[in-house]
Amino acid sequence: MQLRTSARLLSTVGALTLAATLTSCGFDYATDRVYTPTAGINNRDAKVDVLNAVVVAGQDGEGAFVASFANNEPHEAVTVESIAGAGDSTLTADGFSPVEVPPGGLVNLATEGPVTVQGDFGPGKVVTVKIGLDNGETVEMSVPVVPPCNEFEGLAPTPSTGSSSAAYECDVEAPATEEH
Repeated sequence: MQLRTSARLLSTVGALTLAATLTSCGFDYATDRVYTPTAGINNRDAKVDVLNAVVVAGQDGEGAFVASFANNEPHEAVTVESIAGAGDSTLTADGFSPVEVPPGGLVNLATEGPVTVQGDFGPGKVVTVKIGLDNGETVEMSVPVVPPCNEFEGLAPTPSTGSSSAAYECDVEAPATEEH
């Protein structure tokens, strides 16, 4: 009788241990991953993180590249030397001036001045952007193109004179409802 109780107790403890192991979440918990609820895209692969990157376009073919650059180097500045299209992207940043990111610092292009870009894009599309750093690293990312509405209002460049593209309107008419 004593043997049966020990076997039953042992099997119960074993089943509980197995159940606890099989029902646990394991590794790579969702709460351990970086999550930023925003329209922009992040890239943390280089010594400078590119955060919340978007192209704000008020019309097709012209916009502003906006992002924050966070330098992970605690003792030396890193300079963003170039912003250009990559792959089949026609994006160009004529007149781009290098941006120095201080050691352990952050530069936000929304407040420092967005980078004016041109190319074959418009609101709702995605463009591939390649960012070159002075330490030889490059960051390539697919960046969404957003209209200059809500939090992006005022960031798009003023439409060029003589542009054949219509400016994007943020106001959307409410759908008509039937009255009964």
